Amino acid sequence: MLGETILVVAAHPDDEVLGCGGAIARHVGLGDQVHILIMAEGVNARNMAPENSNNRKKLTELGQSANRASKILGVSSLILNNFPDNRLDSLDLLDVIKVIEKQINKLKPSTVYTHHAFDLNIDHQLVSKAVFTACRPIPGETVRRILFFEVPSNTEWSLPSSVHVFTPQYFIDITKNLKTKLDALKAYKTEIKPWPHPRSIRGVNHLARWRGASVGCEAAEAFVVGRFII
Repeated sequence: MLGETILVVAAHPDDEVLGCGGAIARHVGLGDQVHILIMAEGVNARNMAPENSNNRKKLTELGQSANRASKILGVSSLILNNFPDNRLDSLDLLDVIKVIEKQINKLKPSTVYTHHAFDLNIDHQLVSKAVFTACRPIPGETVRRILFFEVPSNTEWSLPSSVHVFTPQYFIDITKNLKTKLDALKAYKTEIKPWPHPRSIRGVNHLARWRGASVGCEAAEAFVVGRFII
């Protein structure tokens, strides 16, 4: 039997690994086809002109890192869109939605992973909103599960709120997939931070171990459920 089709929609290169790299590796191991759609450039363009040669070099290197990470995870396809980094709020939301809808109509995924809607990063917020809109439950919609992941140094740094805090209800055991996740993250050499930054190799490892310990396994990734149809 053919496996399921999974779509991961991330705002920037490395978000896909940080948020659900272990789940991606697990899906691939189970025979599922995983497709990754990254919406924005990963180089902060607020203070760097797109035509700047240094900026172009960094964008090229980041794209190469994304491709290396995808190969390590074993995904079926990777699309790098070129929306401006940290400036999705300068676009019409409909333009963001259309890019996601195009891939949903083409791939017909059963599960979509994306950002928590209340992350600190504006791009994360808008991608999450765009995904939920693109996956609205009209008759014939193939998406039966929408899972919101956490991204270290964004999700936990959001504004304090008892309503919008990341409170996971769904956990995926990645005990056998944690090494693959960390190896894929190491492909993003320019994005990894030194410990004790939460987006360090050690920080990501600690988070996976803590999420695992909280549900009785060695390592896990945690998600907020947006939709789950059985």
